[in-house]
Amino acid sequence: MQKLNRDGVMLAYAEAGVGAPPLLLVHGFGGNHTNLAPQFEYFRRSHRVVAVDRRGHGQSDKPEQAYTVAGFADDLAWLCRELGLYKPVVVVHSMGAIGLELAARYPELPGALVLLDMPFLPPPEVQANFQQMLAGLRSPAYQTVLRQVADTVIFVPGDNSERKTGLVEGLCATPQHVLVSTWEHFLAHDTAAAAAACQVPTLYIGSVFPANLNRFRELCPQLVIGQTVGTGHFLQLEAPEQVNGMIERFLAAALKPQAATTMAEPIIV
Repeated sequence: MQKLNRDGVMLAYAEAGVGAPPLLLVHGFGGNHTNLAPQFEYFRRSHRVVAVDRRGHGQSDKPEQAYTVAGFADDLAWLCRELGLYKPVVVVHSMGAIGLELAARYPELPGALVLLDMPFLPPPEVQANFQQMLAGLRSPAYQTVLRQVADTVIFVPGDNSERKTGLVEGLCATPQHVLVSTWEHFLAHDTAAAAAACQVPTLYIGSVFPANLNRFRELCPQLVIGQTVGTGHFLQLEAPEQVNGMIERFLAAALKPQAATTMAEPIIV
């Protein structure tokens, strides 16, 4: 991977391909750039693609600091400027709040957003579980908590067991201070306000995480909604043909001048 130095913190990324619009691939909680490997390999054939290890993750530096949604968005904006990514399509797995915050803070930057299985304004019982998870992450048994969450929430019986093992081990290898701060600030983030400020074409592809999509569409009228079949939370790894196909069709519609007449329609693959 290549690295860039932002104020003393090395941020790692992989890059391949040529063609517009470029795609910026952003992993979720406790992940790394390989979590979107099928999208990297597929879209590099016709687009410039950059996949990042967010600050605190993968091969990027992991300083003792606050890991906020706004901070992650600022890192992405900085990387886009440094790499000359013009109007990138920002694809975010799970922590779609980062993508929405990026679009809100830097409205001129992204060309479109793709949010993969993002828990948008989930019901109160799920919010309570998320808060309970934060308490567990702060404890010495945080890795046990992560494994329990993986078994009960993230994966479904049909998911690839070998892949699941690797993903869980990678999650547990993320430093505790990064996990705690990231989750704490994720829970505190005003995602609804960021969604209301988002003006770019936006695709949400759901799988297992709960999301209030009616409210999402009220806040973000240009939202397009898709759903995978037979996948857990790592839908982009379990069913890349479904996810890649929906992204491709979304971009074909969203980037046309007449996109405004078609964006309200669901995507069927």
